[in-house]
Amino acid sequence: MPRAKNAVAARQKRKKILKRTRGYFARRKNVWSVAKNAYEKGQIYAYRDRKTKKRNFRSLWIVRINAAVRDFGLSYSQFMGKLAAHNIDINRKVLADMALNNPEAFKAIVEKVQ
Repeated sequence: MPRAKNAVAARQKRKKILKRTRGYFARRKNVWSVAKNAYEKGQIYAYRDRKTKKRNFRSLWIVRINAAVRDFGLSYSQFMGKLAAHNIDINRKVLADMALNNPEAFKAIVEKVQ
């Protein structure tokens, strides 16, 4: 009985990876073994950095809120504590956006908690 090599499926699998590495540099885009390693490493980076992106944005929002409340004589931690004490539930993303793009509304919130 002849040996089954499964060439069609193997070729499809290789083409799928090579298609996904099309924009890579040098042998990373067209040599199977190098492209496979580059693709797998890229997927690991993508998974990890989706988490890192969330952390980076949260720290950016905190910096923006802190800079905005310093004008009113508060620190970030004091401001967030007073928000919690007054049962005002606004997330940091919205607060940072208001501080940057709508300073009158942000001022109203700060005056309400003071």
